Order: sequence, then structure tokens, then C-alpha cells
Amino acid sequence: MLAELYALAQPAEGQEPNILATLLPIIIIFAIMYFLLIRPQSKRQKEKQKMLDALKKGDDVVTSGGIYGTIEAIKEKENQVIVRVSKDMKLTMSKSSIASVQGKE
Repeated sequence: MLAELYALAQPAEGQEPNILATLLPIIIIFAIMYFLLIRPQSKRQKEKQKMLDALKKGDDVVTSGGIYGTIEAIKEKENQVIVRVSKDMKLTMSKSSIASVQGKE
């Protein structure tokens, strides 16, 4: 298929090159990259942002570092959460470090 597109891009004697035939392979490659890489990544970012916005006190979470805990408080202005890891230990961390909420996909 690409060989045919390349052949179309070559002008015959005395003709000017067709700009559409010249740019078509680049456009096709960009479309493939968009649908295979860019679109799925932006979809995952939106889903993660929804999950972070829906965090509330009492949620069981897993951090990106693999720490399991329960949210004790949320500091919206600082974009931080306080996570209780054990009876005597609480950690303050960035909201973006929460990888997932337990019990939810």
C-alpha cells in the first residue's frame, strides 16, 4: 500500500507533483499515532482526574509507591491528603500520588 502511495507521489514527465499524494502518508501516520497513542492516554488522564476529584474521607487507597491506607482528611487548597497507614502513623502526601481506590476499578 505504501509503495502505491509512493508511486502516486512521483510526478510523470512534465507534470507537477500532487500535493495531496505527497502529504497523504504523513497524514495517515499521524492519524494512526493519534488513535493508538494520544487518545487512549488522554482518556486515562481524564479517568484518573475523576477518581482524584471523587476522593473522600474514609476511602481505602493505594499510593503509587504501593502503600495501602485510609484517607483521614483532604486539604483541597494544598492539593494534599492525609492517609492513615496504621493505628499510629499518618502520612501527608500529594493527591496525585494516589494510584487507586480499593473496591473500585
